[in-house]
Amino acid sequence: MLEVLSGQRTVAEACRAYGVAESLFYRWQREFVENAHAAFTSGCAEQEARIRELERLVGQMALELEVLKKASGLYRQRKGGSW
Repeated sequence: MLEVLSGQRTVAEACRAYGVAESLFYRWQREFVENAHAAFTSGCAEQEARIRELERLVGQMALELEVLKKASGLYRQRKGGSW
């Protein structure tokens, strides 16, 4: 299929090379075109959910880091001064 689509071979040449009837090739081509969208959409929902989860974790970690930085600054101030 790819050899034909890329222009490397004609349909007849590819079918002869692989021992496939041209009618079968055209059926495969039609099915390929009809279902091509599945190659680009399958897994998108899962990937988007994963991205949202990772973004949530990054936000949480950034917040924790900010809190720890502030706590560290307070600790340093108190350690340098008297309690």
